[in-house]
Amino acid sequence: MNSPSLSMHTTPFKQPDKRAIALVDVKNFYVSCECVFNPKLRNRPVVVLSNNDGCVISRSAEAKALGIAMGAPWFQIRKFLEQENVFVLSSNYALYADMSSRLMSILRRFSPVQEVYSIDESFLDLTGFTHVDLTEYALTLRQTVLQGTDLPVSVGIGKSKTLAKMASHCAKQDTAFNGVCNFNAMTEVDVDACLREISVASVWGIGRGLAKHMQDEDFMQKRPIHTAYDLKMSNPAVMRKKFSVVMEKTVRELNGTTCLELEQIRGPHQQILSTRSFGQTVRDLQTLQEAVTLLTTRAGEKLRQRQMFAGSVYVYIRTSPFRDSKQQYDNGLSIPLHTPTNSTMRLVEAAFKALRQIYRPGYDYMKAGVSLGELATAQAQQQDMFDTSSTPDKSVRLMQTIDSINQKMGRATIKLASEGVQKHKQAVIKQHWRMKQEMMSPRYTTHWDELLKVN
Repeated sequence: MNSPSLSMHTTPFKQPDKRAIALVDVKNFYVSCECVFNPKLRNRPVVVLSNNDGCVISRSAEAKALGIAMGAPWFQIRKFLEQENVFVLSSNYALYADMSSRLMSILRRFSPVQEVYSIDESFLDLTGFTHVDLTEYALTLRQTVLQGTDLPVSVGIGKSKTLAKMASHCAKQDTAFNGVCNFNAMTEVDVDACLREISVASVWGIGRGLAKHMQDEDFMQKRPIHTAYDLKMSNPAVMRKKFSVVMEKTVRELNGTTCLELEQIRGPHQQILSTRSFGQTVRDLQTLQEAVTLLTTRAGEKLRQRQMFAGSVYVYIRTSPFRDSKQQYDNGLSIPLHTPTNSTMRLVEAAFKALRQIYRPGYDYMKAGVSLGELATAQAQQQDMFDTSSTPDKSVRLMQTIDSINQKMGRATIKLASEGVQKHKQAVIKQHWRMKQEMMSPRYTTHWDELLKVN
């Protein structure tokens, strides 16, 4: 992208008292996390694969230059990657989650208002920072993140969240910005020049599907929209009529009107979902119970982290949709709980009850899922005077102790026996239902046995 020279139209330093929202985004997050602990990966083509090593979900710049598409199936491009000496890794979610937590903790220092948008993106409200040059402030932020995590980030600043997104896009695509694009320090002429270089499909919330309709001359009545600038110049009322109120807000946001506020506190979760595709097909009930135990355990951990209780447990199982249609089966069942709980033992007990009712022998199951519903806080939950389960306080203390040990010593240090045993007489027995991660790097920051060793 050929951006305008910042020296030509930038205003002299006098930060106006106007809305300023920054979007901080890590470049190629999964790959960047891997490079932190393995510097040999830098400046070479690297891809990270999805669950069960299915398809490409993160690419280094060098891998993108080879034409490797996002979402490309691993089995289809395996030979090509080997020929091009592309380094392939399985997803290391424990590492990525921990690095994300460290990143967000650093960003919190730079603004009292932060919205964590995704694992690698965060909005910061810089409105009112009138005594600092926001471009220099963002450069300091980048350097601080680099020193604290070794992750490369770009920063986009604009009057709205959508403009901040577009500025971040420019910061990543054009090296002239040095990782920081501040639309608030540019004239409207220069901002529009940047927006003309951005495809409408790249605008936040648009995507390829809507972009096709916008580029259709008949649908748009001879006024097709190809770029972010075209969308900015469109009539908000007309776009609302043709598409939705969300589209109208996008147009207004591109024009500098804030329609989407930062969400400091998200609304209560309606459910917690934990799913997994198996490394190999599963037939027997006991093996399915092992998988469901793991999924329920993960959901229970999230439930306690949010200090909530579940009133129901839903379990579903299914075969592969790509197999013979005569051998296909899927089913699910919800089990209500007499008293809301966040005890893993009680949740697993309910999950097993559902699983036993929906399980049918003779099928090759490929995926299972557990969903915790009817969530409520401790203050909002209603107790059952007829509940004969163990004392709630005792159960809470037990879960707190288990969570504390697992957090310090590594996940699954203590687990339910129904999850299955992987070690027997010093020999590792692989549970074939577990996710394929044959090329996963060590969990450097979350497992004692996998800490980085320096000779």
